Amino acid sequence: MQAKFVNQKTKQMDQQTYNYEKIAKAIEFIVANAKEQPSLFDVAEEVSISQFHFQRVFTEWAGVSPKKFLQYITAGYLKDKIRESSNLVELAESAGLSSQSRVYDHFMAIEAVTPQEFKTSGKGLEISYGFHKTPFGDCFLAVTERGICAMAFVDEATRDDQLIQLAKKWHYASISPDQNITENYIGRIFQPEKKSLEKLPLLVQGTNFQLKVWEALLSIPKGAVTTYQQIAQSIGNPGAVRAVGTAVGDNPIAYLIPCHRVIRKEGVLGEYRWGSLRKKALIGWEAARHNEE
Repeated sequence: MQAKFVNQKTKQMDQQTYNYEKIAKAIEFIVANAKEQPSLFDVAEEVSISQFHFQRVFTEWAGVSPKKFLQYITAGYLKDKIRESSNLVELAESAGLSSQSRVYDHFMAIEAVTPQEFKTSGKGLEISYGFHKTPFGDCFLAVTERGICAMAFVDEATRDDQLIQLAKKWHYASISPDQNITENYIGRIFQPEKKSLEKLPLLVQGTNFQLKVWEALLSIPKGAVTTYQQIAQSIGNPGAVRAVGTAVGDNPIAYLIPCHRVIRKEGVLGEYRWGSLRKKALIGWEAARHNEE
């Protein structure tokens, strides 16, 4: 019975990843041709599936129609969201993060390695890793008994790079593949409605400044966005905008430490370590889900 359940979950994730590949291509086409306002038929033809099937797949994935999804990644909409997030503490509290609500889905806590562990690159730690399907493409996940220590979106060309980076950062740790261990985390990350509210710990290596920035990122609720300037202000260092940008870019745990929710003050999404197109998909998906709920 357990094996059957696992197989069903695997098939669901496989289908989600296939759908995401079609949807990502559709989003790219819609954004590139926004002025012409392509019809549903035009978009479906671009991704080589029927109009009816595309509408169903997109709506199941995003929770809204392609036309409505586009509204959530326009500069005008994002500028309005930036104005709402002028104070991250107030924004987090208004979203319910100060209580036991389900608004954020996860209760995450960052634990930094000790100075000695940092110096010895994780000596004594045992790290398990795996590659998994997600609603946003394939991802790489690495975990220890103390929490998730790495997460990244990948493709065939970047899988090996993630292992190399993991081995460099945690040079003296014992690193081995174990899909069974990481699969449990994937379920808690991408299907939180089916899981408990048990805290999801994150184990990171970083400077004090990086930790402040990453903790600030955790305070941005799903469906919201902020800017590098607002992050700098929230950590009490308003003149460190460029350093904040660097720390955001160095985020070791994709999606869970939501660096994709940081955009430029003009309402432009900007670059993203795991692809600007994926950033559009993440922000639009979260905004659609949040607003529809």
